[in-house]
Amino acid sequence: MAHPVDVHVGKRIRHRRWLVGMTQQQLAEKVGIKFQQIQKYETGANRVSASRLWDISEALDVPVSFFFEGLEDADVARDRDEAVPADLMGDKEALDLVRSYYSIPENQRRRLFDLARVLSDVS
Repeated sequence: MAHPVDVHVGKRIRHRRWLVGMTQQQLAEKVGIKFQQIQKYETGANRVSASRLWDISEALDVPVSFFFEGLEDADVARDRDEAVPADLMGDKEALDLVRSYYSIPENQRRRLFDLARVLSDVS
C-alpha cells in the first residue's frame, strides 16, 4: 500500500502537470525517464527520490516545497463533510475549468466569478 505522503506528492505532480498543459510523456522527456514512471509517481505507487523531485520541480517550474503544500491539511480535508471532493485538483474536468478560467481577461474573469458566486448561493 502506498504511503499517504507519496500519494499526496504524486497528486501534486499531476496537478501541476495538468495546470501547465503538459503530458506525462513530455514531463518524462524533460526529466529523462519513461512516462510509465511518471504514472507510477502520480499514483503514489512509486516513491519519488529527492533528486528526481528536484528535476520534476524544475521541469514544472515550481519549488520543491510545492509538492508538499497542503499535506498537513490533508487529514482535516478528509474529515470535513463538504460538497467539494477532497481531491478536486485530481479531477481533469476541474483542472480544465481552472485553466480556461485563467485564460479569460481579468475584468471578465472577475465578472464570471461574481456570477458563479450568485448562482451557487441560489442552489
